[in-house]
Amino acid sequence: MPGSRPRFPHERQQQMIEVIRERRHVGTAELAGLLDISLPTVRRDLTILEKAGIVSRTHGGVVAKEATGVAPEPLLLEKLRHNQGAKRRIGAEAASRVNDGQIVLLDAGTTALAVAQALAGRRVTVVALDLKVAEAAAVGRTDVLVVGGQVRNGYYSLTGTWARQTLASLRADIYFLGADGVAGTSLSATTFDDAEIKRVAMECCERTIAVVDHTKFAARSVAEVCDLGSLDELISDRDLGILPPAMMERIARLTRA
Repeated sequence: MPGSRPRFPHERQQQMIEVIRERRHVGTAELAGLLDISLPTVRRDLTILEKAGIVSRTHGGVVAKEATGVAPEPLLLEKLRHNQGAKRRIGAEAASRVNDGQIVLLDAGTTALAVAQALAGRRVTVVALDLKVAEAAAVGRTDVLVVGGQVRNGYYSLTGTWARQTLASLRADIYFLGADGVAGTSLSATTFDDAEIKRVAMECCERTIAVVDHTKFAARSVAEVCDLGSLDELISDRDLGILPPAMMERIARLTRA
């Protein structure tokens, strides 16, 4: 049974995921008792987790989606637990590409979050496609703007018409692009909405630099974002000289953090 009662929705949802995965199947009333929360709160959280593809609702309960063989996209809090050191190195390397006074567009996700943390406090303007990224960058002399739009619950990325319209009127120096997969000769994302936002973001920036850790290579998500040849640079955390020649030929500049 989880220890302390979670203070924030994403913490509560993460505890809920852990309970469901441990028990494989759990009733909604039982889940409410285990987490010491109300049934309406359980139902709201389960709706969010089901939309994210992490659980499946059953009559009177819920099961972990892994039981059906589907690999769901983890929530932000779960992503933060993985490859933290690698992402910090990538973030620091990416931040070294930025000059004071520049306008930087930061993608959603935990690698972009590491870039935001490395830029925080510097005399730059950060435009964020993610609420958590905006929060991390908002330190000292750093000016932070948020594009607006619809928030993906549990992930904090911004999508939708408002986000696209804001990006269409924006001009920035560098876009740090995240990806859920790098396979073949392209980058991919887990949702078509996210992929579309990334493509629009690329159009409004002078340079696009992909920031991806090694676990994304050979992984492919459902929605293609762009060809590797569209990138000005790709920053990762390992020597990727063993990548397939077709992939290496498409990357203009490959940097190991």
